[in-house]
Amino acid sequence: MSATDDETHKTSKKLDIATAMRGASEQLSELLRCEPGSVSAVKATEDGWTAEVEIVELEKVPDTMSVMASYHVTLDAEGQLIAYERTRRYARGQIDRR
Repeated sequence: MSATDDETHKTSKKLDIATAMRGASEQLSELLRCEPGSVSAVKATEDGWTAEVEIVELEKVPDTMSVMASYHVTLDAEGQLIAYERTRRYARGQIDRR
């Protein structure tokens, strides 16, 4: 394979932001066996993507009392989950005071 072919092959594997968002949410929720909430941030990196994913950890009634968690997620260039870390836990109805 020539250098040009190799470069084209690498470029074709680059994920778009929407695919990275879906992948981060789906893979984390499957791993944790929790309902996905939302993706609050996505950023391309040299090696892939990072994202902040919200997960419903414990469903309650009323819904505003459900326990949510924010996770910092790292995906490789192909969109595979390679690391995650819980950064925050909160009630769904809670508003940040920043």
